[in-house]
Amino acid sequence: MSKVFFVLGKSCSGKDTIFQFLKDNKELDLRTVVGYTTRPMRAGETEGVEYHFVSEGMLEEMKKKGMVIECRDYNTVHGKWSYFTADDGQIDLGKGNYIYIGTLESYNDMVNYYGKDVVVPIYIEVESGERLERAVKRERQQSEPKYAELCRRFLADEEDFKEENIAKAGICKRYRNQDLDKCIAEIVETMKEI
Repeated sequence: MSKVFFVLGKSCSGKDTIFQFLKDNKELDLRTVVGYTTRPMRAGETEGVEYHFVSEGMLEEMKKKGMVIECRDYNTVHGKWSYFTADDGQIDLGKGNYIYIGTLESYNDMVNYYGKDVVVPIYIEVESGERLERAVKRERQQSEPKYAELCRRFLADEEDFKEENIAKAGICKRYRNQDLDKCIAEIVETMKEI
């Protein structure tokens, strides 16, 4: 049976780096699913790679067509940004395994849509102080750093990923990203077993 390996964790936990490695691992032969967002593209991002960057109007049109599997709206210091997954033909459970990246909320919605037997969580953890240092370093690299948004996102993740929310989602296995190579090796081993 096909699986959707779902990478999730708080911001700056290293999930994007881990996602990229797993995606590029030829031995795993994973198909990618590109999510959608209405937020502006960050420096270094490419349309259709990290996300499909769409307008609010396009999101509403896709909702009307019944294409939206899950959608998360964030009231940021720069206005409302939406992140969502669409049933746009990217996932065909008869054709191999997939990898996706998202939030705990989007993980729960994907499980509701595809089933717990299909969606496999890859939950990445990093100590909060280390995460905050990484976030500030990443934000400094932006042409116009948005530190207020960084703080909002950091605090929102602390709330969203409370222990009771993780338990309620049925996530038991955690991958601690203190040593990136060891963390990736543990994830790959688990994926091969599944």
